[in-house]
Amino acid sequence: MLKLLFIGDIVGRPGRDIVNERLAGVRRQHALDFVVANGENAAAGSGITSAIAQSLLSAGVDAITLGDHVWDQRDWVTEIDQMEHVCRPANLPATCPGWDHLVIAARGFRVGIFTVLGRQYLNLKSECPFLCADRMIERLRPQTDAIIVEVHAEATSEKQALGWYLDGRVTAVLGTHTHVPTADARILPKGTAFICDVGMTGPYASVLGREVEPVIGRFLDGMPRRFPVASEDVRLSGALIEISPGMARAEKIELLTVK
Repeated sequence: MLKLLFIGDIVGRPGRDIVNERLAGVRRQHALDFVVANGENAAAGSGITSAIAQSLLSAGVDAITLGDHVWDQRDWVTEIDQMEHVCRPANLPATCPGWDHLVIAARGFRVGIFTVLGRQYLNLKSECPFLCADRMIERLRPQTDAIIVEVHAEATSEKQALGWYLDGRVTAVLGTHTHVPTADARILPKGTAFICDVGMTGPYASVLGREVEPVIGRFLDGMPRRFPVASEDVRLSGALIEISPGMARAEKIELLTVK
């Protein structure tokens, strides 16, 4: 059995620190073959830099995915093409820089990874995630033994619909973006692991990783404020998946939380 951990949105320095401090032990404890992490909030809560990406890879992350904050750091648009272990969402326009998928390997088993952005309540220009997933699966199937799809979206309905749409065609459909771990981890009837959101890796004494008071203030009066990254109750959250190498089916999925 192969084991893959998909770590949810890493938020700011607290999220980076817990990955740096705990991931090596988690890899040993759970005998992980693969670690994938969403790093789109790793730089002060918005975006990523090449230095931060390299630090996460050095900590034991094998592949880094991104979401709607992909371009928030000014220099990243010129750095991303040099980052072979980082991929942007696949359903962004083809003219955007960066890789639209990754392939990682362990024990002779190859896993393809790509992200699609949802289109409900997200303003970034993107192709239909369902049609993009169809295209990416056809591209990756000849060169991989399993395919992991990250759906970075607001709406749980959109995430669930994509999970059912891809059931039996990919090993897992894993939701990110909303930063709140959900209780719906399961194996769909045709063998695809699914969860609406794998959770956030960062400070949970917060509102989605940001300090509480400014966020409450914004809701109360609507005035613009800075939302600094919070610092307390830091957790690493992700989905742990067991994969049957013969069938490339998911045999088990569970939410993993490390404090």
